[in-house]
Amino acid sequence: MRYLRHVTNRTAGGAGAFQRVSEELRVRLSDGAYPLNSFLPSQGSLAEEFGVARDTVQRALRELSSEGWIESGRGKRSRVVMRQHIQSSAPRASRSRHHPVTLGPLIGEAFEREEVTLDIYTLTSESLDAHIRIQAERIRAGDISPRRIALRMILPAEGQSMPYPRASGDRDDPRLPKRLHAITDAHTSSLRTVLGQLRAEKLVPEVELEVRHAELTPTFKLYVINHDEVLHGFYEPVRRRVILDDGTEVEAVDVLGFGASLTHHVRDANATSPGSTFVANTTRWFESVWALLAT
Repeated sequence: MRYLRHVTNRTAGGAGAFQRVSEELRVRLSDGAYPLNSFLPSQGSLAEEFGVARDTVQRALRELSSEGWIESGRGKRSRVVMRQHIQSSAPRASRSRHHPVTLGPLIGEAFEREEVTLDIYTLTSESLDAHIRIQAERIRAGDISPRRIALRMILPAEGQSMPYPRASGDRDDPRLPKRLHAITDAHTSSLRTVLGQLRAEKLVPEVELEVRHAELTPTFKLYVINHDEVLHGFYEPVRRRVILDDGTEVEAVDVLGFGASLTHHVRDANATSPGSTFVANTTRWFESVWALLAT
């Protein structure tokens, strides 16, 4: 798996350097680059790799710790205590017990086709942005060569009242909803840029990206991949400390996207099998929300 090495060169809205570092580390954690119970590189090594100050790495690690990914102790390297789990019944996804199913390889397989279609329903586009950037690097390296990429995404409408994220002691505190929208806007903009560059550079002849918003609070995330695979996972509300761009820590009720457990369903030759039925019903749900509720 190729991971991004130019994180600090990417401008994503007003996100600070620690936000970009934490995003990249989340991708590595969720895809198993740092296995369960292993130790992350030292703070000094991470600071050198990302080209940031050591205190920036420390803030990113505090955020990952608050999300439950790692355990950190004073003077000790951070240990991985959580990974993203995908339960899949697809034979190819469970070829080895020693290599758990993760999101990165599934997205990577999707991009190995000539035509790539992704229908996404999510709270933010953070994890999708990270994985699309990885696939863009594979395209530039000549590892894959899709002829068409079509991405549709449904996000929550801005301005609607949602139960999360919110400050634990003050439901009317605007900082966390504002942070959520800033993260969403930054990664949506990044997706537009990355896919637009692939088209402009004639690396992918046909690229389509359409984003719509619905007045719904996502309680799950959903990926419909190439019309025949679905990844589905519930957002679990948690209490955690959220670190704002100015370094302020807020006790919050939030949900975690990268750490959500996902189930992987695949359409097969039997139209009435559990996998085929789930994919068909999910596809129908997405199309109805897209057409009737999203604008």
